[in-house]
Amino acid sequence: MNEQQKELVSTARTAGVCYLALAISGVVGFLVLHPQIYVSGDLSLTVSNLIEHETKARLRLLLEFAIVISQALAAIYFFKLFKDINHTASWALAAWGTINASVIMISAIAMGGAINVANMTLPMGEKLIMIQIFDQVIKNAWGVGCLFFGLWLIPMGYIVVSSQRMPLWLGRTLIIGGAGYIASAFLSYAGLRFSWINMLTIPATIGEFWIIGYLLVFGIRPQHNQ
Repeated sequence: MNEQQKELVSTARTAGVCYLALAISGVVGFLVLHPQIYVSGDLSLTVSNLIEHETKARLRLLLEFAIVISQALAAIYFFKLFKDINHTASWALAAWGTINASVIMISAIAMGGAINVANMTLPMGEKLIMIQIFDQVIKNAWGVGCLFFGLWLIPMGYIVVSSQRMPLWLGRTLIIGGAGYIASAFLSYAGLRFSWINMLTIPATIGEFWIIGYLLVFGIRPQHNQ
């Protein structure tokens, strides 16, 4: 393995670590802790949780910070990894990943506001109104973020497919998953409530953990294996 390939493998593994941090913080923060604090359809219980379980609410907020930071770092290292393979697609990957991090940052701002308002000395009616607004900002930041997360996966998959520096079906799965995220956002905001809409993001989850594992274990294939 020459020095250039060693450097690429090192960059690939760093990108994998950042992506793994993004996956872990997303699963623990959004899927595990979030519904324990922000209870859908029960605003009063959400306010109570923000007051009585403030430490857990702040941990949820810190995990949102971790999502933003790890997404931004992953975007940087993926650009570094792919820029000499496909410059245009790597720019798109970095840009859309950074935009997605910025959208989730809006969610973090709303969470911070919700915690502060819940613990202020205010009439309960005022708290409910303000926290309802913050809760809607959080939900819609994640909802709109699906668009840019889907866009982030598509050039990633395209580079994998076109360069053949990673498994072909890994790239195809990422493209399908990215399209699924975008479709799920459009369908949800169109007001459709079919249960199968959530299934559209399953290929993305498979592709994400696949590429994380490949980056950490193998890095990236040398160019002569195309």
